[in-house]
Amino acid sequence: MPRFLRRPTRKNQPSGLSRRQFIGGAGVVVAGAAAVAVPVVVTRSSTPTVTTPGENLVTVGLRVNGESTRLETDPRSTLLDTLRERLGLTGTKKGCDRGQCGACTVHVDGQRVLSCLTLAASLDGADITTIEGLADGEQLHPMQQAFIDHDGFQCGFCTSGQIMSAVALVQEGHAGSDEEIREHMSGNLCRCSAYPFITDAIRDAREVMA
Repeated sequence: MPRFLRRPTRKNQPSGLSRRQFIGGAGVVVAGAAAVAVPVVVTRSSTPTVTTPGENLVTVGLRVNGESTRLETDPRSTLLDTLRERLGLTGTKKGCDRGQCGACTVHVDGQRVLSCLTLAASLDGADITTIEGLADGEQLHPMQQAFIDHDGFQCGFCTSGQIMSAVALVQEGHAGSDEEIREHMSGNLCRCSAYPFITDAIRDAREVMA
């Protein structure tokens, strides 16, 4: 075997620490250095941000179900939260809170809107109708009655939004056929799948509302 490939004999190793002793000692030195390393200190602000009640509010005038009201509201508050929490009109439901299910549908100046995506502060002077404002006293709106007659609901959670969209649908002139009704009601989801009965209810109410 060539000399440069030969394993060195013990007598050829340098005197002092063996290889194993050297590695072990180096490990102790590294561990000791880590133990005395200066820790990283993360500082936080000692003064938290606090929003004072009544701070940065805006005054909004609304006409809700025929009654005028003025209130101070956070500019970030949605119409949905304002109706439910400030005005006590809980018939408008909070479903997905992302504008995807239609349960929160109300009318603003005669147009259906998703109240969970609409800021109350943007509606100063607007005329708003919720499910509570459809009936005339004890006399139900034709659409409400049609939903009852055709069992257009099961759990009922989506029903207020379905009815508000259905009323607007007829007023918009988009109830000419079952296909058109289904197309223009597609933004209102019913997890109980009462869609055939909802279509029947809208078709019948259309005749009364015409």
